[in-house]
Amino acid sequence: MTSSRLPRDSRHCPRPGTPRLAAAAMLYLAALLVHCVPLAMGQYDICKSWVTTDDGPSWEFYACQPKAMRMKDYVTVRVEPAGITCGDPPERFCTHENPYLCSDECDASNPDLAHPPRLMFDSEDEGLATYWQSVTWRRYPEPLLANITLSWNKSIELTDDIVITFEYGRPTIMMLEKSLDNGRTWHPYQYYADDCMEAFSMPARRVRDLSTTSANRVLCTEEYSRWAGSKKEKTVRFEVRDRFAIFAGPDLKNMDNLYTRLESAKGLKDFFTVTDLRMRLLRPALGGTYVQRENLYKYFYAVSNIEVTGRCKCNLHANLCTFKEGSLQCECEHNTTGQDCGKCKKNFRSRSWRAGSYLPLPNGSPNAYCECYGHSNRCSYIDFLNVVTCVSCKHNTRGQHCQHCRLGFYRNSSAELDDENVCIECNCNQIGSMHDRCNETGYCECREGATGPKCDDCLPNYYWRQGCFPNVCDDELLLCQNGGTCYQNQRCICPVGFKGVLCQQSRCEADKKDCDGAPGAGGSLATVALGVLALQLRGWADL
Repeated sequence: MTSSRLPRDSRHCPRPGTPRLAAAAMLYLAALLVHCVPLAMGQYDICKSWVTTDDGPSWEFYACQPKAMRMKDYVTVRVEPAGITCGDPPERFCTHENPYLCSDECDASNPDLAHPPRLMFDSEDEGLATYWQSVTWRRYPEPLLANITLSWNKSIELTDDIVITFEYGRPTIMMLEKSLDNGRTWHPYQYYADDCMEAFSMPARRVRDLSTTSANRVLCTEEYSRWAGSKKEKTVRFEVRDRFAIFAGPDLKNMDNLYTRLESAKGLKDFFTVTDLRMRLLRPALGGTYVQRENLYKYFYAVSNIEVTGRCKCNLHANLCTFKEGSLQCECEHNTTGQDCGKCKKNFRSRSWRAGSYLPLPNGSPNAYCECYGHSNRCSYIDFLNVVTCVSCKHNTRGQHCQHCRLGFYRNSSAELDDENVCIECNCNQIGSMHDRCNETGYCECREGATGPKCDDCLPNYYWRQGCFPNVCDDELLLCQNGGTCYQNQRCICPVGFKGVLCQQSRCEADKKDCDGAPGAGGSLATVALGVLALQLRGWADL
């Protein structure tokens, strides 16, 4: 099935103001289009689609992810060490543009003169810059150090450059660090210095010079640290776009190749994933000279804006991410759950959880096998109940998600729910059992006298003869009487002159005809023998 791909929402791209000239407007829009290329291509925005095939209607599932957005709208900021923010106590400061007129003042108690951390993320009206500012370097030669930590309490994936805007000069030395575990551990992301070898013992390199095998290398750059003497030179970047361009080309048009490499190159996807970012400011701007100790009030840090563009990391199992209870949450699909859709729902833990995949292109794979546990290829959606039901469950399974066994089968405790042999036939004995169903452990319901898992054996004092029947006789309690013998517990073989189930009844008592002495009438051999003996004695007497 071919599904249409909606273009990524471009509301977060900058919009031009009202240009004075049409030509200028066209140039601006062209530049805008180039900037927003990665935000308009390669978006996996559909998690599933209801399709109709020759086999009937069913769901088709895809890898999916939320749109990119301005992550600074959801960030928590922390500045360290304590007391690094200017204004408490109030102090004056100078600027590099006019280093000898130090009439500016920072006062935390005065809203018009205060420079708190939140001003790094506010909207600046009418072009008036608002900024966070540190204390001045009045304690030189003690290092002027400041840490700015951005936390989201959520994994996010960077989709564009991180841009930090400094007022009054960019730092001479700084580091950008990242955390993947909410700030418990930190790793270097990029080094910045006017002299990389002196500051970090690393050669200076540019991102655009990296190769496909080194796209996730941590490097040191001198591009954003040297004094330029211009108010336009304010930004420091972490170049995400240039790293993407290594795979997608300079115009980022080959996004399929980028997604393929993100999926196949070890560690590349994690390289663009963070939960926290930390800027370590190690030396302020020096104005292109050595430190002038007679005027230390012109050395400080001032940050007016931090732009972080990215998306919630949902492991390709959600296309929506919402801000709930103070944090970002993925709206998980594919029967996954958790803040990052990082585990299966309670009733869908049939196999180990897996992240979705960008491959195969263009729709990717959700890697979700828990909808019907692999026992059905089709699902039916019941609209008024808002539930999905598996259709035509295979492998002797049944239920909404093929999670139960058919009647006449029971759950194989040694097999996972997605195993083809998850359901074992009960095989109840048709004669000894009440029906062909068994319980969850495989035991059938037996008729009276029958026993065993399949009801194919008999209880003590019962014998099998197309079913279990109670013993007629035995060698312990049900003894055959009057010399009778027990035959296979089924009947007593009685001696002449006795009858009954246990040979307990004399034939003479039951029927007088058996006792009249006539052999034809059924007289006993003993009676006949006595008669013969009497006749012989009588003949001897006549002699």
